[in-house]
Amino acid sequence: MAHNLDAAGAADPATAGGAEADLERFGYRQELKRSLTFTDLVVYGLIFMVPIAPFGIFGAVYNASGGMVALAYIIGMVAMMFTALSYSQMARAFPMAGSVYTYAGRGIAPPVGFLAGWVIFLDYVLVPGLLYLVAGIAMNSFVPGVPVAVWLVGFVILNTVVNYFGIEMTARVNRLMLIGELIVLAIFLVIGVVALAQGKGRGFSLEPFYNSGTFSMTVILGATSIAVLSFLGFDGISMLAEENRESARQIGRSMVSALLVVGVLFVVQTWVASLLVPNADVLLAEGDLEGTAFYDSAEVAGGAWLSTLTAIATAIAWGFANSLVAQAATSRLIFAMARDRQLPSLFAKVHDRFRVPTNATFLVAAISLGLGLYMASRDDGLTLLTTLINFGAMTAFLVLHVSVVWHYVIRGGSRNWLLHLVVPVVGFAILALVIWNANVAAQRLGFVWLATGVLVLIILYAVGRRPRLAGLGGDAGDAGDAGGDTGGGSVASREST
Repeated sequence: MAHNLDAAGAADPATAGGAEADLERFGYRQELKRSLTFTDLVVYGLIFMVPIAPFGIFGAVYNASGGMVALAYIIGMVAMMFTALSYSQMARAFPMAGSVYTYAGRGIAPPVGFLAGWVIFLDYVLVPGLLYLVAGIAMNSFVPGVPVAVWLVGFVILNTVVNYFGIEMTARVNRLMLIGELIVLAIFLVIGVVALAQGKGRGFSLEPFYNSGTFSMTVILGATSIAVLSFLGFDGISMLAEENRESARQIGRSMVSALLVVGVLFVVQTWVASLLVPNADVLLAEGDLEGTAFYDSAEVAGGAWLSTLTAIATAIAWGFANSLVAQAATSRLIFAMARDRQLPSLFAKVHDRFRVPTNATFLVAAISLGLGLYMASRDDGLTLLTTLINFGAMTAFLVLHVSVVWHYVIRGGSRNWLLHLVVPVVGFAILALVIWNANVAAQRLGFVWLATGVLVLIILYAVGRRPRLAGLGGDAGDAGDAGGDTGGGSVASREST
């Protein structure tokens, strides 16, 4: 089958059959079910990012930004947009699961891919635990008689069952949850705008975008390092590359589309909420100690019922909708690494009927439950998880931008300077500034995790199991070496047996 080639010579399959053939060209057999459309991917990204995500961390961003929450979210969206464009280029070159792990491993070298996978693993593995913990605490505040641990177990079991029955089931549930979140958001925005027009709060103002009394780049970048948590998840779309039934270009397009939509929603809702904060001076001085700043703004706008509605919506969105897709994305990352023998091969097993990585799904469920229960016992559990997740994601994104330049410009000789040089360099610079101004504790723990990954890599080399990817020669080994024991992926290994 003939394919159109991009600047680096990679096929850009236009149909499911073309995509499967292109996947085999890289040394893998098509095992996951290709059933997702462009709309499914956009919905998946929106659900993963959660259109009402700022509800839960609004107070922390307000305090860190000196009240300029909307500005922090705008900068965060711009940074993520550059990253999405880099994802788009690498998804076209390597249309398969694995995200940054795959792109860095094939775009630069397998050892770099391993370290990138190791760093973003910190993000993906911790995210479901954070979501379950937030939801469990929120639900416990409404129903004190039911312990946080019980809510955690319930959410984990529910999401694992939905993910077990296939990506199509997950996609259907995603649509319903997205509609529910958008309805709640619309209710808040309409009532909030009417309240401001009636003179409640501070009235209409542009201070959430810029306040000369509190503005500084250090303040804004520090706040952005918290706000970007709301955007994390758009990259999870790339994990579904082997379940996308349309052109590989749709992966990048769906990322950009989801980011634009959710970015606008984030900016609008935080602008309205900022103008309705009842005790702005206290929030700026002491922070959001109870995590209820957004719900307090909702109460000013519409009363206790609106406050309760937004709080319950947050619990369901984080504990069910967002964690559902987070579990799906994390299981695909584990599947991709296990298929390349960089994790135990049993996690590369795909269910014969539902075509999902079952063992990887169960592993994510177990880790999320254990992590959530442990962090629930710590006073700093939420803060620690949030900062670590952000560090892992943004560090991996730095590697992604380097991968674009290395693969297209240095190795492929591309002359598309805008997409293959300017975009990744600017994206790298913005993220580097955000990381530099991030929480110090997160920086320290993140670098400890990275150092651990380097140590693991050294051990792998020492025992003769250096990172190898199917279909790559030289240091990467051949397809046979890469896939010999995966139990699930390499075309070469399947045919040799």
